[in-house]
Amino acid sequence: MALINESYLKLQAGYLFPEIGRRVSEFIAANPDKKVIKMGIGDVTRPLVPSVVKAFHEGVDEMAKGETFKGYGPEQGYAFLREAIAKNSYQDNGVNVSADEIFISDGSKCDTGNIQEIFGNENKIAICDPVYPVYADTTVMSGKTGSCQTNGYYDGIIYMPCTSENGFIPELPTETPDLIFLCYPNNPTGTVASKEELKKWVDYATENNAIILYDAAYEAFITEDGVPHSIYEIEGAKKVAIEFRSFSKTAGFTGTRCAFTVVPNELVAFGKDGKEYPVKPLWNRRQSTKFNGVSYPVQKAAAAIYTEEGKKEVADVIAYYLENASIMKASLAEAGYEVFGGVNAPYIWVKTKNGMTSWDFFDKVLNEANVVGTPGSGFGPSGEGYFRFSAFADRDSVLEAMERIKNLN
Repeated sequence: MALINESYLKLQAGYLFPEIGRRVSEFIAANPDKKVIKMGIGDVTRPLVPSVVKAFHEGVDEMAKGETFKGYGPEQGYAFLREAIAKNSYQDNGVNVSADEIFISDGSKCDTGNIQEIFGNENKIAICDPVYPVYADTTVMSGKTGSCQTNGYYDGIIYMPCTSENGFIPELPTETPDLIFLCYPNNPTGTVASKEELKKWVDYATENNAIILYDAAYEAFITEDGVPHSIYEIEGAKKVAIEFRSFSKTAGFTGTRCAFTVVPNELVAFGKDGKEYPVKPLWNRRQSTKFNGVSYPVQKAAAAIYTEEGKKEVADVIAYYLENASIMKASLAEAGYEVFGGVNAPYIWVKTKNGMTSWDFFDKVLNEANVVGTPGSGFGPSGEGYFRFSAFADRDSVLEAMERIKNLN
């Protein structure tokens, strides 16, 4: 008799974004004459920049010739890309990360979920609330939780509320976790953490032999001076943190898939006997066993981001999305909404009016303005009463969507 993994039965409803897609599809089918503007799922709309496209073509052409054809590549990623990342994303910014600590993957979503495989089910997981739902859902899938309670919280997860009252920066938990998910710039609130705040977390993890799982997928959108782009800017972080980054939002790789994870050489976890074990070899074994690597043309295209021309082109695209965010933030504030984010991140976090629930606001915006956003409650119970808009639409759509929302009753 084949038995299922019953942890999957604990998951509530569907994954957030497919549920949004279902509702939007039903609306479009019933209203084929309506122009729907999608600002919900954080998918990019600008094409790959010319330097990336050129490198992509070169990589494909190499695959067409016997003398340059590539078969299986290294599961950790090609050295040319790992070295480019280490130099440009870290070393040139005064951060000591070496190429051998970098693992190329097909997405931060995959890595932030898969990383739990190398940690035992006895671990207590702490997540911010609200936050990217993959952290909670994959914790449930991995068997580290109990059932979901009526308040939307799972037994076994330590939730750290992030509200306007605490500036969307969580307090250190009173119950000590073993693994701590942090995401800055934050999805969904668009807020950032200062060096002082991150130092507090690094010190906490050090004192409690915990590991921070630091999702920095949106670091390229940081515009303000003094805001850390990497947790490794904090002294001692390499002993207690794993960092995840992505090319999806940075350079438009949502459809081509490329990201990377940094697992420092000095990072250790513990066996039940109390003995220390280096974490990097465990992640290397997981990747070598279950992952055959990102395709050569994609990695060659990703490396082009680090050329001088590529840097400029990518910066222009990021500036375009941030200008969208600025327009949205100003427009929504003018319409009387309390608005957060949109400065160092491509997301606008909006408080609904008159105590309206997140899903009711979703339905109102979809049905009356024909605009799609993301209900805040989908990111966690503390997101109830909030709503996320993505700045990844094209400019004309942003302007039209904001005008429609201004005219809502």
